[in-house]
Amino acid sequence: MNTKKIACLGAGSLYFPRAIADLVASRELAGSELVLYDLVADKAKRMAAMGRRLAAETGTGFTVRATTRLADAVDGADFAVASIGGSGAGITRNVYSSYHHNADVQIGAKYGIQQIIADTGGPGAMMMAFRSIPAYLDICLEMEKRAPNAILFNHSNPMAILGRAMHKYSSTQVIGVCHGVQGGIIELARILGLPPRELDCVWIGTNHYYWVTRLAHLGKDIHPELWRQLAVRPIPESTHISAKLSEIYGHRILYTPDDHIIEFYPFLAQMKRGIQDLPEHLAKEARVRFPSKKVRLTGPERPSASVRAAFFREYQKILDDTRSRTEISDTLTGEGIANIIGAIATGRRQLCVANIANHGCVPNLPATAEVEVEAVTDSCGVRGLQMGEAPLHLKGILEKRFAWHEFVADAAVKGDRNLALQALMLDEMAILPDKAAAMLDELLTASKDLLPQFFGRWKLRRG
Repeated sequence: MNTKKIACLGAGSLYFPRAIADLVASRELAGSELVLYDLVADKAKRMAAMGRRLAAETGTGFTVRATTRLADAVDGADFAVASIGGSGAGITRNVYSSYHHNADVQIGAKYGIQQIIADTGGPGAMMMAFRSIPAYLDICLEMEKRAPNAILFNHSNPMAILGRAMHKYSSTQVIGVCHGVQGGIIELARILGLPPRELDCVWIGTNHYYWVTRLAHLGKDIHPELWRQLAVRPIPESTHISAKLSEIYGHRILYTPDDHIIEFYPFLAQMKRGIQDLPEHLAKEARVRFPSKKVRLTGPERPSASVRAAFFREYQKILDDTRSRTEISDTLTGEGIANIIGAIATGRRQLCVANIANHGCVPNLPATAEVEVEAVTDSCGVRGLQMGEAPLHLKGILEKRFAWHEFVADAAVKGDRNLALQALMLDEMAILPDKAAAMLDELLTASKDLLPQFFGRWKLRRG
């Protein structure tokens, strides 16, 4: 029996019902301990109660408890799983309905940048990173003291920037987990009428943006068949831009939703009439995500007792509706967090998808670049596999993005406004310098309550 201590950080996040359901169903990890920590203690307590119910139903002997102290959560931990959104969304269901993220989008639109998701590129993603990197580094430094050999799995966006900051400014082993690659491979298999496990797929890219560079079935190149199938199939409305870009490049974009892909291009800063100039499917999505962008920019209002009560009624219903599992998820159809942790805990070799520092996986990209690659587990963590070289056009797109990651990570740690401005000027959504400087001032002011590093209230602790 491989009993482990697993800390769940930001445990009130609605990522954790499925993650905890997966973990407590793991026979490999039977008897392990889950310790749940969140700044909103009531959320962690409710999540822990759900975890105990699911553990009892699966009979795996997991113990689950909540704590109000980060030190308690990570002390002696073998693994930690974090889902800490950079939104300040304590009493809201998701990042998009939070005051802070709405402010990012509203201010960006004022300066001619029409954001749709704003969690991977652009000023919105930069601000998400600024708001969450201090919290992540505080976690990492606590783990360095109390659990130096533990592995931290991060589920939050902007995943690549967070990974770069933690890899650069801490010694904690950090692995980002996402489901974009897995979803893309399943979609390719559906188009080709083949089992996903029979596809030999190689991709190159960073979180939310990657190209397929090899696609084979039983040793045969099936790219020609893929292009034939794509030519006769209707293009889903949500992937029109992705499909056109794939046609231009001659490489299929693996994660195809336009709302993420468009953040890697300058188009969102070219919408002169705002949302009206977006393709209709993206305009519709922007209206759904941000139905009312107009928020007061003097800081978030404290939720009233009635708002808080309504939130917890809905929150509790989600937890009550979460069902136990008979099997854990695998690493092909989803993130497979229990599968990955179980494999590392037992030293079992298993393929998975991981967001890690490059270190040669893609030889013609920087060693420190945060890439999403196929990896193999062992008792020490994961090792990225050789993915081959990035084609020239992709190399150009990615290297600029990696430089942007570096500026954002450094600005977030140092609280340096000029580095933040340099990041805005390097980003694909760049605007004229004077306007960018004015926009930055408004963005920082709107999130002042969650930016201690820019307002003299936080410094990276060492020793």
